[in-house]
Amino acid sequence: MLKNIFTILVFCLLLGCKPEAKQKEIIATVDFTMAHDYYLQNITRAVKEIDSLMSIDMNDTVAKSIFKNLRLSFKKAEPYVSYLKPEVGHRINGPALPIYAEDTGKMLLPYGLQKIEESIFEGEEEKFYKEELRITKGLLTNLQKYMQKRPLNSQRFFMATHEQLLRIVSHGISGFDTPVSHFGIHESAVSLQSLKDVYKISIQPIIKNVNLDLDTNFIKDIDKAVSYINDNPDFDSFDRYTFIRDYFNAITRHWVQIRKESGLWNGVDNKVFNYDAPTFFENNSFNTNYFLPVVNKNPSKEQIALGEKLFTDKNLSFNKGMACVTCHNPNKGYADGVKTNLDNTGKPLERNSPTLINAIYQKAFFWDGRSPTLDDQISAVFSNDKEFDSNVHRFSTEILKDSSYIKLFEEVYGKVPTKNIEIIRAISAYVATLNSFNSKFDRNIRAEEATYTQEEKKGLNLFMGKALCATCHFMPLTNGTVPPFFKETEKEVIGVPNTLDNKELDADVGFYIVYKEPLHKGMFKTPTVRNVEFTAPYMHNGVYNTLEQVIDFYNKGGGAGLGFDLEHQTLPFNELSLTDEEQKALVAFMKTLSDTDVASY
Repeated sequence: MLKNIFTILVFCLLLGCKPEAKQKEIIATVDFTMAHDYYLQNITRAVKEIDSLMSIDMNDTVAKSIFKNLRLSFKKAEPYVSYLKPEVGHRINGPALPIYAEDTGKMLLPYGLQKIEESIFEGEEEKFYKEELRITKGLLTNLQKYMQKRPLNSQRFFMATHEQLLRIVSHGISGFDTPVSHFGIHESAVSLQSLKDVYKISIQPIIKNVNLDLDTNFIKDIDKAVSYINDNPDFDSFDRYTFIRDYFNAITRHWVQIRKESGLWNGVDNKVFNYDAPTFFENNSFNTNYFLPVVNKNPSKEQIALGEKLFTDKNLSFNKGMACVTCHNPNKGYADGVKTNLDNTGKPLERNSPTLINAIYQKAFFWDGRSPTLDDQISAVFSNDKEFDSNVHRFSTEILKDSSYIKLFEEVYGKVPTKNIEIIRAISAYVATLNSFNSKFDRNIRAEEATYTQEEKKGLNLFMGKALCATCHFMPLTNGTVPPFFKETEKEVIGVPNTLDNKELDADVGFYIVYKEPLHKGMFKTPTVRNVEFTAPYMHNGVYNTLEQVIDFYNKGGGAGLGFDLEHQTLPFNELSLTDEEQKALVAFMKTLSDTDVASY
């Protein structure tokens, strides 16, 4: 750090300190060696601590203490190691569930810190526990070796920090990281303290030089947030609403300003984040273009307008009886308000129609998650003999009876297409604009207004705490696309019944149809909770008519709690033991996520 400051001073004395020249010299002299060593030392410490666990019995009185230290060491190293190897980082700190390897068709037993936590705190056969430790140590060691060869630089530093900040909200304070021990509240304070430590040994001299007040306020706000967590360590009673609104968001606002004023890195526009968004709760915090298929990125306004027109056109279907709007009505939250809609012969379809608002923020489409992209999902609707029944490679010429299409197609594609592929891409581009993050929740959490009731605050804190909703419906999107990389959308086995009396398991096998793997039987995608007020009835089969019924289902422990035989249920609890008052508060909170005023393109 002294070297950086000395270089800046000498440069200014010799050449004068014009802002542009001064910033260029700052960029040239930043040294991230100490920050890199900080991350490396902590991943090395994590390896040693897992060695300590391997040397003692699982039931040893010090096992829990060593495990806690292991997690803290990993959390300090996590920003950089998980940035370098996202898949490995997520496996080390991912859910304690079996993993199906799609490339080999093999089933891998669960491993990683969450599985080790489960074993130490809830018990496990010693041989399985030792194997969990062995595999996890191997992953940690690989990360350690990989990091040694990857020096930290400005882009890596800012991107890794941005990801770690989101982890605090989506994983740390929600209980996702530590579902059994609930160490996550304390770990969030450690992550913030770690950010301050790394900042001080890397870019702080630069920020002090260009904006001393920014440096002072950043440090002060981290200290306030850490103190707030330390003063309120209990998982169930921790006030997440107050923490995010009054403490955490100040840190992310400062961090964006620090990146800009440092002049070290301007951000990129091809990743999941908008790095200029001051919080994770803005209308533009996430880059919609990142989620579009490669062949359909950066759609023009003309393509989107064409898609909007096509969205309502029944001529796209073979019998001229269905359009996208048939099942996704803008006046009903882009759902349809019925248990299941009707197919092109008037018979009930198999599944409930989900909302399309914010649908783009997924990596799996349809309830069973079988389609990897929005384009693929729309293509499947075209080719489905119960829906559009129109071949993807055959152009729907009937739509040309509306002559305005000819002009629109020529504006977008330079010609009238010969295949439905271009139509599908236009519809996809339009659906990708149906996004909204300006609900009562968003406005309050951004501190633009203070209209939340005590019941709504309680509901949010339950959603992210005791009720464990946010361990599957991740904040801030509230869907199952896993932060901070957003490369996969989770699917869960929860045991939904086939009728409202909860007496029998629904026969729909869900994702099982893709690989015929028993682990996937009854597995469905985790949908968004945003606008859930408008999208009843609920679940993939529309079995529940009210949010109260949905919460009652989860409160009882899902299908297993209803007595169904579910070997692979994935809910992280047996039952929630929520009081009537708590269940009402959850409903009140979820209604604050309502916002059907989709963003204009």
